[in-house]
Amino acid sequence: MKVGTDGVLLGAWAHNNPINRILDVGTGTGLIALMLAQKFQKALIDAIDINPYAVRLAQSNFLRSPWHNRLQAYLTDFNRFTTKVKYDLIVSNPPYFDENILAKNKYRNKARHTGSLLTEQLIKKAAELLQPYGSIQLILPYAKTELIQNISKDNNLYINKLTNVKGNKNTEFKRILVKLSFEKKSPTDINHLVIEKQRHVYTDSYIKLTRDFYLKM
Repeated sequence: MKVGTDGVLLGAWAHNNPINRILDVGTGTGLIALMLAQKFQKALIDAIDINPYAVRLAQSNFLRSPWHNRLQAYLTDFNRFTTKVKYDLIVSNPPYFDENILAKNKYRNKARHTGSLLTEQLIKKAAELLQPYGSIQLILPYAKTELIQNISKDNNLYINKLTNVKGNKNTEFKRILVKLSFEKKSPTDINHLVIEKQRHVYTDSYIKLTRDFYLKM
């Protein structure tokens, strides 16, 4: 359950207006929820995970933070999650590990393997919990771009913003950051983000996006 670049990217990139209630699906250590608590100073944030160890860890991290009174972690399967709350923002860094060789650690394996929460199920369920003006924001493998377009249509959602992410200018795109909502905006805001100029030397764009969340940047 390391702090990873994917989580940092989504936490820094996520946005909406207004934001009063946030749901973090598959919170892990609570990283994204904590970043959003820092960014949106009045938001109440629910963080859920199917892994009991992750939930205990997230709870501990929340309690040690300045925003502990606005953060709650729950042990639950998102497919069975029930609430009367409608959220302004739903975020997730969902599992995407598709390779045949699985991680030896069972918790890391469950967190990474696509079988624990399918992208289609995630978006369908999230749409049910969303305010009419709210948005679902995800970080996913670049290869899922077309899949997201199809799933969005099936759930009456539109892609409002899409950021293609690559490690450096010489590599292929690896991730997408995507914002979905019920509001159709044309044209879709599509842009690109390169993380590094060279190893551990970050681009100006990455620094601008994430600097509020690093001790040294």
